[in-house]
Amino acid sequence: MNNILKEERFNFISNNDKMFLLAFNEEMTKLGYDFGDKIGSGFCWGKYMIIYMKSGVKSKKVFARVYIREASIVLRFFLSEIDKHREYVEHAPSHIKEIFVGNYGNCQRCHNDKDGVCMFRKTYTLDDRRIEKCNGTTFEFHNPSIHKICDYIALFTEFYPKKKR
Repeated sequence: MNNILKEERFNFISNNDKMFLLAFNEEMTKLGYDFGDKIGSGFCWGKYMIIYMKSGVKSKKVFARVYIREASIVLRFFLSEIDKHREYVEHAPSHIKEIFVGNYGNCQRCHNDKDGVCMFRKTYTLDDRRIEKCNGTTFEFHNPSIHKICDYIALFTEFYPKKKR
């Protein structure tokens, strides 16, 4: 990751964001995930994108992404079955809990909603409140901080615990 971030095309990324990317990558590597040594196009999410998948498996399931934008980065986790993790989320630090209970990503009943059913909707209950989020914009940390990396990794391992071999 360090050598890739030294490429001229990444000169626009701030030093703080580069430090976060290196630290996050190190933590994800320890957990058994990697980005395939490739930072690709960000398509509509940003200028570039880093995609984390499980190391050494054929499955192409995405577990996390980092969107690299002109002036910032966004860390996104792909989380499911939120109700199974209710206790953890309800007691998480506020900057973690906010991505689950805040207004960002709330379902707007877009064109994908067919007779009240949408395959992109995440529905769960936290603090006795039913919450519906759009899977297209969920579980994003805008401008993630290296000082909060332990909290991000704790959240990730809550949903994807490291399996003992």
